[in-house]
Amino acid sequence: MDNTTEGRWDSLPVKLNDAILQTLDELKFTHMTPVQAACIPLFMSNKDVAAEAVTGSGKTLAFVIPIVELLLKREEKLKKMQVGALVVTPTRELALQISEVMAHFIQKFPQFTQILLIGGTNPIDDVEKFKDQGANIVIATPGRLEDMFRRKADGLDLAGSVRSLDVLVLDEADRLLDMGFETSLNTILGYLPKQRRTGLFSATQTQELEKLVRAGLRNPVRITVKEKGVAASASQKTPSRLSNYYTICRSEDKFNNLVAFLRQHKHEKNLVFFSTCACVEYYGRALETLVKKVTVHCIHGKMKNKRNKIFADFRALKSGILVCTDVMARGIDIPDVNWVLQYDPPSSASAFVHRCGRTARIGNQGNALVFLLPMEESYVKFLSINQKCPLQKMLLTGDVVDVLPKVKAMALADRAMFDRGMRAFVSFVQAYAKHECSLIFRIKDVDFAALARGFALLRLPKMPELRGKHFPDFPATTVDTETIRYKDKHREKQRQKMLAELREKDDTPFQKKNFIKNKAWSKQKTRKERKKKRSAKRKHNEGSDVDDEDMAELLNDTRILKKLKKGQISEEDFEKQITSGTKSKHKTEEPSLLDGSGDEDV
Repeated sequence: MDNTTEGRWDSLPVKLNDAILQTLDELKFTHMTPVQAACIPLFMSNKDVAAEAVTGSGKTLAFVIPIVELLLKREEKLKKMQVGALVVTPTRELALQISEVMAHFIQKFPQFTQILLIGGTNPIDDVEKFKDQGANIVIATPGRLEDMFRRKADGLDLAGSVRSLDVLVLDEADRLLDMGFETSLNTILGYLPKQRRTGLFSATQTQELEKLVRAGLRNPVRITVKEKGVAASASQKTPSRLSNYYTICRSEDKFNNLVAFLRQHKHEKNLVFFSTCACVEYYGRALETLVKKVTVHCIHGKMKNKRNKIFADFRALKSGILVCTDVMARGIDIPDVNWVLQYDPPSSASAFVHRCGRTARIGNQGNALVFLLPMEESYVKFLSINQKCPLQKMLLTGDVVDVLPKVKAMALADRAMFDRGMRAFVSFVQAYAKHECSLIFRIKDVDFAALARGFALLRLPKMPELRGKHFPDFPATTVDTETIRYKDKHREKQRQKMLAELREKDDTPFQKKNFIKNKAWSKQKTRKERKKKRSAKRKHNEGSDVDDEDMAELLNDTRILKKLKKGQISEEDFEKQITSGTKSKHKTEEPSLLDGSGDEDV
C-alpha cells in the first residue's frame, strides 16, 4: 500500500469528525489515497473540484467524506424533505455501490437519510418512499432522477426539495456524457441552485467534459492524480499494480483458449467482457456448461430488474466468473477481482482502460488480458500511444481442448441456444463494423467463415454483410435447422403453431387479384384516353379539320365511358347514351332541303 497512500487521515489540513474517523477505522481504511488527500481539504473549504484520477484510485471516499462533513457544518439543520447533497452516476450498479459506502458513513448520524433513485424499479414506489421517509442525500442515475423531477402530479415536489442543495457530485462524468445523458444532465442542472459546491470526478478528460466543467463548476480547482514513478508526459492511465497482457489467436481458437484459461483459474474471481448483450447471453450459457464447478453470472444493459441482484451475488463470491458488457466497465468496485479478460476489444480505447480498472483497485495487485486476432495486433501499439497503456504479450500454456463441438451439440439439443448463437454472431459483426478504431478493426478484413466456426454456428445467418458471398470454408451442418426443437415445451408448442399457420398459408391456392390487375389496366387506359384527348385538343387549336361538334362528341363519349368504369351507370345505360348521342349527330348531319348544297344537287 505504500506507493498508493498519502499519509494517515489525521494528517489532513482539515479536521475530520470523530465519527467519520471511527468509521474509516472500522472499514480498515488506515491511509488516504492521493486523490482523497487532494480533494477532501478543497471540497471541505468550499471549492469546486474537477478531479481526474486513474480508475480504482479511491474517488468514492474523496466525495462521500466531504458530503457528510459539509452537511454537518450547515447552519440550518436539514428538514425531512430537504435535499442537501446529490450524487449523479451513470449506472445503477455504481449508484448502488456509492449508496452502500454512504450508508456506512451516515450510520453514526441518524439525522441524515438517503435515497437511491435508479432504474429497474417502479418509479411510483420511489415517489412514495420519498414522500414517506424524505431524503437529505440523493444518489441517482440521470434517467430516473429526471423522471422524479416531473412527478409533481404524483405529489412529489423534488424541485422544491433541492432548493436547499449544498453539494452536487457527478461521478464518472465522462461516462455520463458518453452514454448520451447530456440532455438529462442539462435538465437536472436547471433545477439546482447556482450557489452550491460541485465535484466532478472522472478517469479520463475529454472535450465534452471540459464543456461540462465550464457550465456546471465555478472557478474549479483541477486535480490530476498520476501514478508515481511515471513521467507526466507519459502518464499511465491504468493503476501501476495492474499487469496488462495481450494474446494473439485465430478466430476459431479464441473461445477454446478462453475456456482453457478459465479452467486453469477457476479458483479465482474473473470478469469476462464481450462487445454485445447477445454475445453475453450466448457465451455465458456455454461457459456455464463448459467450466465445471464454478459459479457463472451474466450481466448486461438489457437486463432490467435482475441486474442489482446478480451484481450483489457476484460481489459476495470468493471465486467465480462474471460475463458482462461495458455496463460493468466503469467505477464498479468488486472485491478481489484477479483477472479482467477482454474477449472482444471494446468499441473505444478509453473503455479499454476502464475495463482493466475493475482489478488492481486501491493498491491491490491485478491482471488484465485482451484476446486479439492476428490482424488486430497493431491495436497494442495504438493503446500504448493513445491511452498510455502498455501491454505485454502472453503465450497461453496448458491444454487447450476443442470445445466447439460441445457448443454445437448444445445448439442442436435446444433451439434457444441455436437462436442465441445466431443473434450473437449478427450483433458482433454489427458492433465490429462500428468500431471507433476502424483503421485496425476493419470489417472488410474479417474472415466470416473462420468467425462463424469460432462461434460454433450450425449455419450462417442471413444478413446484409454476407449477402452475395460464398463461404466454401464454412462447413454447414447436414441437419435441417428448422427441425431443432426448443427444450421449453411451451415455447416449442408456440413455434409449431406458428409453423402450421405458415404452412396453411402456403397451401392456399394462389388467387389472382383481378381487381388489382384491372385497376392497373384501367389506369393505363385512362392515360391513353387523356393522351388522346390532349392530342385532339391540340389538333383543334392548330386549325385541324376536326370541328367543334366532333370534339364535343368525343369528350361526351369519354365521360360516359368513365362513368361505366366507375360503376356509376350500367352497360345498358352506356349503350343507350352512346347510341342516342350517335343518332342525334346523324340527325343533325342529314342534308336540309333549304341548304345551299342541296340546291346545287337539284
